[in-house]
Amino acid sequence: MQEKELIKIIKDITQSEYIGDDCAHLKDLGIVVTQDSLVEDVHFSLEYTNSYQLGWKSAMVNLSDICASGAQPAYMTVAISIPEYINEDFIKGFYNGIKSASGGVKIVGGDITGSDKLYISITAIGKTESRNISSRSNAKSGYKVIVSGEHGNSAKGLQMLKNGCKDFDNKFIKSHLMPNAKFLFSKEISQNKNFDYAMMDSSDGLADALMQIAKLSNVLLDINTTKIPHDKNVDIETVLYGGEDYELVACVPENILNNISKYYVIGDVKDGKCGLMLDGLFYDSIDDKTFNHFKS
Repeated sequence: MQEKELIKIIKDITQSEYIGDDCAHLKDLGIVVTQDSLVEDVHFSLEYTNSYQLGWKSAMVNLSDICASGAQPAYMTVAISIPEYINEDFIKGFYNGIKSASGGVKIVGGDITGSDKLYISITAIGKTESRNISSRSNAKSGYKVIVSGEHGNSAKGLQMLKNGCKDFDNKFIKSHLMPNAKFLFSKEISQNKNFDYAMMDSSDGLADALMQIAKLSNVLLDINTTKIPHDKNVDIETVLYGGEDYELVACVPENILNNISKYYVIGDVKDGKCGLMLDGLFYDSIDDKTFNHFKS
């Protein structure tokens, strides 16, 4: 079973028009809303992270979704289910990590329960005032495909941790444990009012983000992998499918690129068969290469 299959079931039953993007855009309220959960031994291991780093990442993965929508992050609620082996010092470190990552975003509530493992669920709310909100279905032929920064670093960092490296100042390990949401990239794109655009983060892998945009926009994304920014020590498979980089991927008109401070053009949006072209090879599915929460 794939996550996409479950989402389709939920969408078919609820008939909700809000399901499909990183955030639900509630136009009548002038906000976007997102929720992400992190489960011990699925999304993180206490063997590889401390409480502060975990709090930081828990906040950032939600703030990244708000950035992917183009909204301004504003509020968060934090729910945490705590097993017996978690002590008060851990909780202090965890919430200090959340606070440091959140900046001006206010924590306005949440929930605390007991459990057998550590479970974290955060809801983030963004304001849409003066912002043009994105949709994965807004990529159009003639648009440029751009990304905010390097890919593959987080996956390489995780592999280094698994191999016994505990250098928390290492570029790759820090990228995995303490990612940074792309606030400025998001703001500069969303403040342009005269065009629709597609944008999402690459938390599930760059190739996955590109394919989702292609499918929902019914277009072909023609990508030159040599243009994707990445460290020379990271192989292209990890760059495309590694995940958890929390960079932003956007499809935008070429004439607005001058309004963006830092970006990398990696391809073009084209008419034609719906899917992903990687260096001339066409894919209509990459599910066999992406992470599956429900794989046995």
